[in-house]
Order: sequence, then structure tokens, then C-alpha cells
Amino acid sequence: MLIEINAKNPQIRLIRRVVEDLKKGGIIAYPTDTYYGIGCDIMNKKAIKKIYQIKQRNKNKPFSFICSGLKNISHYAKVSNYAYKNMKRLLPGPYTFILEGSKLVPKIMLTKRKTAGIRVPDNAICLSIVEELGNPIITTSATMPDGSIIHDPSLIHDFFQSRIDFVIDGGTPITGQPSSIISLINDLPEVIRKGIGDVSIFE
Repeated sequence: MLIEINAKNPQIRLIRRVVEDLKKGGIIAYPTDTYYGIGCDIMNKKAIKKIYQIKQRNKNKPFSFICSGLKNISHYAKVSNYAYKNMKRLLPGPYTFILEGSKLVPKIMLTKRKTAGIRVPDNAICLSIVEELGNPIITTSATMPDGSIIHDPSLIHDFFQSRIDFVIDGGTPITGQPSSIISLINDLPEVIRKGIGDVSIFE
């Protein structure tokens, strides 16, 4: 189902509709500040497996997930003073931070080194969904089988059809550029990918 939600002031009744679906194991496509993401509740293993199938992705490669803010991140990752200070400067924004996951994160969402990729996008729709749900949601880009990224919500809807329960049209164009990925493990910053987010403070 294609559903329009206001990007600046997401309508709470529509957010609740989407969240009800997520609670039942639903899969959604939604706008972020970089790409359209495909996601589900990170606490629902069945739904996570569905996303692995949709993306045809190796189970050894965990997906990143979206938290609603820094306070929320501290439940799902070990956040040092150094990490907190730097993330506070940059979030919400187009960054994925690699941190050591906490015990709350399902094992399927962690790498062998027990790390996780965490985002707080500068997008009111996905942050409202996470807040209303009470758990983070998976984030992985909406792509065609050849790996090309789909930027148009109606095309996502047409392509995935019944495999995705809700496709959210945020009404505003998104950048279509990837987030910057920075590892903050052991307070040793490492820029893994330079994307749209400025990484000069870590170089």
C-alpha cells in the first residue's frame, strides 16, 4: 500500500497505522535523509529474515538500524563520552556510526565482532515511526536486483508489490547519496565510507 505522510509534520494517525503493521511483522519502505529505506522492527526475527530474502543478502552481513536519538542509541550500543560528544554534533544527519552493540540488540543484527551500524537520519517520518514503535527499525536501501537504487516511492511500490506492506511517500525529494560510515569502536575513529555527511572532524 502506498501511503502519503507529511515530511515536516507526520500525521500521527498514519504513523500509528504503519507502526501497527510493524508490530505484526510488517515490512515498510520509508524516506530517510539519504535513500528510501526498507525496514522492519529489529525485534521481529521473522520480519528480518524476510528482508534478507528481499535483498538477497548474506546472513553474515547485518543490516544497520535507525534509533530516534542519542538517548535511544545508548540503549542499543555502548556509547563512550567521546562517541557521545561527536554524535551529538552530527545527529540527526546522514551518518552511520559503527558501535559495539548492547545486549538488547538481537544477535542477527550484530557482526561477529558484536558491532552494529546505527543511524539517526534527519527525517521526521522515520524518526516518528521509531518513537511510536518503541524499538529501532532496520534500514537498508531500496534497490533493484542489479543493485541500482530506487528513489521514487511509486516505483518501489510497483516493483516490490506484496512483499512490502507499506510504502511511505514523504512528498519531498531525497538526496539519493549514501550516508558516511564512521567506526567509533574503542574511541578510534575510522572513516569507512565517505558519503554525504562531512567527516573532516574524524580525519
